[in-house]
Amino acid sequence: MSASELAEEEQRQRRRAPWGVIALVLLTGLALVRNGSGEFDIGPPQPATAAAADNHTTPKTRPRAPAPLPFSVADRIRIPSIQVDAPVMPVGIDEMGWVAAPPPEDPNLAGWFSSSVTPGEVGTAVVVGHVDNKHGPAVFFGLGATKKGSFIEVRRQDGKFAVFQTYGIEVFEKNNFPGERVYGNTGTPELRVITCGGGFSKQNGYDGNVVVFARLVEVR
Repeated sequence: MSASELAEEEQRQRRRAPWGVIALVLLTGLALVRNGSGEFDIGPPQPATAAAADNHTTPKTRPRAPAPLPFSVADRIRIPSIQVDAPVMPVGIDEMGWVAAPPPEDPNLAGWFSSSVTPGEVGTAVVVGHVDNKHGPAVFFGLGATKKGSFIEVRRQDGKFAVFQTYGIEVFEKNNFPGERVYGNTGTPELRVITCGGGFSKQNGYDGNVVVFARLVEVR
């Protein structure tokens, strides 16, 4: 087996970690951006109440979903509506049991949570990133301004582009985070993009997480 095949298999095995166990760890939300300063003149935009995810739409009212994709690690994410165009690196669980963050020194870097499915597979893929760092806004600073119906494009290492359409944007308190709703498998290929949000204090950092809900609508 070649080095690239070994790396692919390692990622595949990591992905197969028991999602139920991981979800329990994450029920309190993500602390991945707890290094964010939150001290700039204009804070990150927050989702409007009207942007809440509508989980009651029926399959007949949704765009026809393309066939799910096989395993392939995310390579880059683009959200044109908020000018995001960033490389993606795999991230896992840190020593505190939280989803590990990409290095905060690089403000334009996102992380694919390697214990979730890869974008385009059946299940819920998770991409995370900082809202800011000590120097200023970071990759997902504008995530709360995402609108329903906007598109998120993920380039995968197999050369395919998985295109997701947003159907909800919400902010949840970290101490009351609906893990099953956010991370649960809907039976179709979905994506969650997550960063910090809500109120901010110097002592505790951000008290919430902004979560974008999206579903696969195109493969190219």
